[in-house]
Amino acid sequence: MSPTSPYIVRAVACDYQAPDEDVYEALKRAVDPLTDVWERLRKAKRIGLKINQDKPRDRWVFYDGQLQQLVSSKVLRAVLRLLRERTDAELICTDVSYYAMYEKTDPLHTGTAIPLLREYGVTFVDATKPPYRVVETPGGGQMFGRYLMPASVLDVDEFISVAKLKNHAFMGVTLTLKNLFGLMPGEPEGHTRTYFHHLVRMPYMLADMGRIVNPTLNIVDGLIGQAGREWGNGRDEGPTQVSNTLLAGNHIIATDACAAHLMGHDPRSDWLTPPFHRDRNALLVAAEGGFGTVNLDEIDFQSEVQAPVGQFYAALTDPVETVISWRRTTAEQALYYLEHRSELIDRYAGQYILLQEGQVRWHSDISDLRRSRRVLAGERRDQALWMKYVDPDEAEDERFAVYEHALAQSAKATA
Repeated sequence: MSPTSPYIVRAVACDYQAPDEDVYEALKRAVDPLTDVWERLRKAKRIGLKINQDKPRDRWVFYDGQLQQLVSSKVLRAVLRLLRERTDAELICTDVSYYAMYEKTDPLHTGTAIPLLREYGVTFVDATKPPYRVVETPGGGQMFGRYLMPASVLDVDEFISVAKLKNHAFMGVTLTLKNLFGLMPGEPEGHTRTYFHHLVRMPYMLADMGRIVNPTLNIVDGLIGQAGREWGNGRDEGPTQVSNTLLAGNHIIATDACAAHLMGHDPRSDWLTPPFHRDRNALLVAAEGGFGTVNLDEIDFQSEVQAPVGQFYAALTDPVETVISWRRTTAEQALYYLEHRSELIDRYAGQYILLQEGQVRWHSDISDLRRSRRVLAGERRDQALWMKYVDPDEAEDERFAVYEHALAQSAKATA
């Protein structure tokens, strides 16, 4: 632990059955040392929030009366109460509901936070609808040079990410950084979610999101957590982890690194080291790019709880050999596109394509496949399908060096 570090994270003990007042006092212990954070929040006129809080009601999962997959009402109440007590800012909660985009649900009906947002006078923005703006990625971007983002996220003075303590079958962990993925617009203005939630792209894209939003305050609800996977289908939800923990930090990567540590994971580990079975560790990717740190020795981290706070793990959904092949062939197809870009532009400009083994297996004006790539892969299920928007201007400015790195990693994994 470094008491002179610019990164400050606090973890406190709090029983998941504690009443609201005790949860408030526990969260207060976690955030009080973040003096620079509160100085910034006090000066802000508009504060944005992203809360892990959206899912159809018939799929809300509870453990002993507490939300298991989404931020607890106790924790959210404490967050909003502290903000109202310590700032005069307008509070704006933005969400781009996956379920509204793909299942035509109403975010005002699926959002677990909506009643508390109303109680505390927080404006809710359904950002499945415009306005959006293109924003340049600070530092040039590790995956894309620019992204389409909701205007309500960009037009604030400070931002707060409030997330849940969970594993994720694809990304290993889902904490305050992965929480920001819920700010990405979809079609028709943007890409479908799976354009970014894609092998190789996802960790680097999340690192970019961290830079763009760069939350001033990051809070992890670990009263109740979930191992295995983020979601389920109602039958195979990940197992409950009673963790009795709350975390708060002044940097999104440092906060998540400490949370991952408390889950029993090494935040410095990378692809093929559990829980990062499927792809690279987004926290490490961000730190490698100069944004934050995953080295606990470089963080002023103090904790009332000891690691591990539960039996956390990420579900292994496919054989390791298959995952290695998918990641390798994803990189190969991206580099094939780069080499054959001119001829592909001549045929498919303005369309989305799926490349597999140097062949365009699918193309369309829209990016939503509406079916699994596992099905589209046909008999070659070990060969990835790489999606790309064929833009003569390459406005999104994709960083193809990422795929060269992935190819080298894959070769090393099979050596």
